[in-house]
Amino acid sequence: MSRWTTNDIPLQAGRTAVVTGTGGIGFEIALALARAGTRVVIAGRNPDKGAQAVAAIHQAIPAAQVMFGQVDLGDLASIDAFAYRLAQEQDSLDILINNAGVMNPPTRRETRDGFELQLGTNHLGHFALTAGLLPLLKRGNTPRVVSLSSVAARDGAIDFDNLQAEHGYKPMSVYSQSKLACLMFALEFDRRSQAGGWGVAGIAAHPGVSRTDLLPNGAGRTSAAGLARRFLWFLFQPASQGALPALFAATDPAARRGAYYGPDRLGETRGHPTEAKMPKQALDATVASRLWEVSQRLTRTSFG
Repeated sequence: MSRWTTNDIPLQAGRTAVVTGTGGIGFEIALALARAGTRVVIAGRNPDKGAQAVAAIHQAIPAAQVMFGQVDLGDLASIDAFAYRLAQEQDSLDILINNAGVMNPPTRRETRDGFELQLGTNHLGHFALTAGLLPLLKRGNTPRVVSLSSVAARDGAIDFDNLQAEHGYKPMSVYSQSKLACLMFALEFDRRSQAGGWGVAGIAAHPGVSRTDLLPNGAGRTSAAGLARRFLWFLFQPASQGALPALFAATDPAARRGAYYGPDRLGETRGHPTEAKMPKQALDATVASRLWEVSQRLTRTSFG
């Protein structure tokens, strides 16, 4: 996959994808998929931002098949409603890219369902969304679920005694846990898919360090992270570059199920897609299985 770019995406005509997130990495993924002929549903919370993303893609690709679907990953009822609507509109789904996320809010916040915001949005929301869309994915053509992790997952640990950060909240530690959870979900999903005959591949990816609004939107524009994003912009690769590992995982025939992809340079912070180094803790299948069961209970979902 030497210096893989969007020019290497195979023709995707006849395929349908759901991509969560209306800006940054999510927008770039949707744009590239639409350019390759995919019918793309951009799933996000804000209809105005969704309309802007759809309009920008149509401006770049007038014939693009792209639309917005409203879903709040911090609201299980919204996730259920989105999955129901999609099932009424189409018979199958080929690609699901779990991309949207929250990073480092300075104080502990909760989702509508009472989950800590970062774990609730980054992991539990996508866990519930994948469960809701699994019937469509099972009817897809070589379907794949791509879950976005982060280089921060290297420092993550699943703390079942304080999973919701109710007994001490450290923003970056909680973010790292949530992104480790995303990675472990991808691996456990693939294991269960193979064991259960679902026929859906689970793959993980991360974007390196990219120029998006994730840092300033979470920690705040005047935070150290927000200021670094504004004034040290040259340290961050473009969002279009950061989207490449997820695009490779979603479309390339060489992408392996149960694998993890990221950038190939400077400690996986930038570059072109390659197989990423798997954090040791992500390989603990016992923890991953327990996290799966806890996530099912919390989200009241089933992959059965």
